[in-house]
Amino acid sequence: MFTYILRRILSSLPVLFGILFVTFALGRLIPGDPCRAILGEKATDVVCDEFIHRHGLDKPIPTQFAIYVFEIAQGDLGSSIRYSKPVTELLVERLPTTLELTICAMAFSILVGIPMGIISAVRHNSALDVITMLLANTGVSMPVFWLGLMLAYLFALVLKDTPLQLPPSGRLSPGLMPMPFYEAWGLTSLSGNGVMEFISRLNLLNSLLIGRLDIFWDALRHMILPAVAVGTIPLALIARMARSSMLDVLGQDYVRTARAKGLPRSRVVLKHALRNALLPLVTIIGLSLGSFLGGAVLTETIFGLSGVGRIMYDAITARDYGVVQSFTVVIAVFFVVLNLIVDVSYIYLDPRVRLE
Repeated sequence: MFTYILRRILSSLPVLFGILFVTFALGRLIPGDPCRAILGEKATDVVCDEFIHRHGLDKPIPTQFAIYVFEIAQGDLGSSIRYSKPVTELLVERLPTTLELTICAMAFSILVGIPMGIISAVRHNSALDVITMLLANTGVSMPVFWLGLMLAYLFALVLKDTPLQLPPSGRLSPGLMPMPFYEAWGLTSLSGNGVMEFISRLNLLNSLLIGRLDIFWDALRHMILPAVAVGTIPLALIARMARSSMLDVLGQDYVRTARAKGLPRSRVVLKHALRNALLPLVTIIGLSLGSFLGGAVLTETIFGLSGVGRIMYDAITARDYGVVQSFTVVIAVFFVVLNLIVDVSYIYLDPRVRLE
């Protein structure tokens, strides 16, 4: 196991280096001047010459790339040209929003999609099967931006002043500013710690750590609509994949043998069939998690969330090379780690799989 994990990590290093190189090259090949993109009308020739020299953009591209790789190797992700602050600070500010949205959307997709697929497979060719798959196909067909706007209109305006009303934007209601957990625990000396600050910006987790269930419920209500909007397509994919996998497994000999022994139908489906049907589902879930972490630009824009998607879009349009490159590397690392977790999970789902 350890040898396999180490081998996978080592084999991922060239992939990460390639992603870094391609992102670096594309950022400089795209037409446009970062000085004029950021400064606009104030970007005179004299100002832009000084701007380009100050940020080292007048050096040869191979030299710029070598400097950036050296900084990355030392753990320095560089600085943002547009925001004039270290990229690590932007990561601490923006990544928690996307991470919270990812967890909520994935939980919604899994908790609804897998039962839909199981029910559809068990009731194969019934009216319930047709309705379930019709809903799944509808979920795949709906554009995220349209669904997000419709959800905001329905739950924020149509259902206003009812128990079903949900906030259409933001992460917390005005006036609710949760205390960072390290301050509540008397760990003020760690206030400058990036990890502590990152955790404290996860509103759901931070509210639980300080024992404020009212803030937890408020943060959760703010995440429902964006999570449903961005999680509907993965939900539909998971439901269809669960149905297909379960139909294949339910036709196996060992399932018929378990039924012939007189085992309850629920036990046959949930214990014997579902475990083997989870292999392709785990792969779909892993890929969906990676795409969520990449940032949902439309969803974050519609619901007023300042996450990875928003800042990546702004950085690309402003030619903010440091932000684009560093955020891309962080997202790529997440993808590599998620793929490794998916591969390792195969052992526990199917003992016939051997990694060594």
